[in-house]
Amino acid sequence: MQAQPQQLLYAGTVIGSDGETVGAIGQVYLDDRTGDVSWVTVKTGWFGSKESFVPTDEATVSGDSVTVPYDKATIKDAPHSSDAGETLSPGQENDLYTHYRVGTGHLASDTEHAVSDHAATTAVAGTTAADAGDVLTRSEERLCVGTPTQEAGRARLRKFVVTEQETVTVPVSHEEVRVIRETLAPGDAVDGSTIGEASVEVTLHEGRVVVDKDVVAVEKVLLDTETVTEQQRVTEQVRKEQIDTGEVVTAAPVASEGRTQR
Repeated sequence: MQAQPQQLLYAGTVIGSDGETVGAIGQVYLDDRTGDVSWVTVKTGWFGSKESFVPTDEATVSGDSVTVPYDKATIKDAPHSSDAGETLSPGQENDLYTHYRVGTGHLASDTEHAVSDHAATTAVAGTTAADAGDVLTRSEERLCVGTPTQEAGRARLRKFVVTEQETVTVPVSHEEVRVIRETLAPGDAVDGSTIGEASVEVTLHEGRVVVDKDVVAVEKVLLDTETVTEQQRVTEQVRKEQIDTGEVVTAAPVASEGRTQR
């Protein structure tokens, strides 16, 4: 379906064949020979800094959107212009048709899109077509701000070993020798009471401190994320066209035949 220039000028956004919004329309290009819309530029990239060309041969207009039979990736990778409003050369058009023919399988007719006989297309700048007469179309830029998600940083939990001194007091016991003397009364019988050398051995015991360490889990630490929404102002310059009606000049009346103006 061939979209009309007026519709494309007022259509705000371009929708790809994959259903995704590609961007806002920047410029509309008319065929100098036929006056039909041949190309539009789509604002892509950060804050619409890049304008990619897309053909409108099979574009359909619905409300304020223009749907084209090319996906978003194909359009963003298409050759683009850094000077919106310039005239497309046949070489530039050939590169564009080659890109969309290879990328999407779109075949253009030889009579309409051949480089040798294809008329140059010129960007619309305030007027809709050369044969539009006294009709002017006023256009303006609309600020489109997106918030794509990108990696802002990384958080990492790391555990390490710290060695510190710990003092614990524990009871330790040991045996000591104590001499107990008992006086025997006369007549108390004692076995083996002879005069001579003798010895008695007593085994002493003591508690020894044995240190051992056990590893026990004492805490669990989790790493989680939460989304915090804040307001951020974006300021950008936008252009708009103004139409000056100027002074209306009325032609002087013409004298009737056979009458002499005095």
